[in-house]
Amino acid sequence: MLAQIQVSPRPSGTEDDRYAYVDAAIAVIQESGLVHEVGAMGTTIQGTPDQIWPLLRAVHEATVQAGASAVSSVIKVGQGKNDAGPTIQDLVGKFRA
Repeated sequence: MLAQIQVSPRPSGTEDDRYAYVDAAIAVIQESGLVHEVGAMGTTIQGTPDQIWPLLRAVHEATVQAGASAVSSVIKVGQGKNDAGPTIQDLVGKFRA
């Protein structure tokens, strides 16, 4: 299963760290140990449905727990039959330098 999440906390960070709340969300993904790829407009995560669904909630909530007053998230999910969908590498590997 692949999922992409884009968090938009308000504000995006603190006076000292412009993207502190976004960074808090990314830290949750990094700590999960799942294969992931951080992009400029969102992060793609690869794993099983049982790993991905709770992680998406934790990522969304991490921004508020870090101090944001509100957050909106855009989530895209792709899943093949029996979790046999493509991997991140399958989809973007040929475009990497």
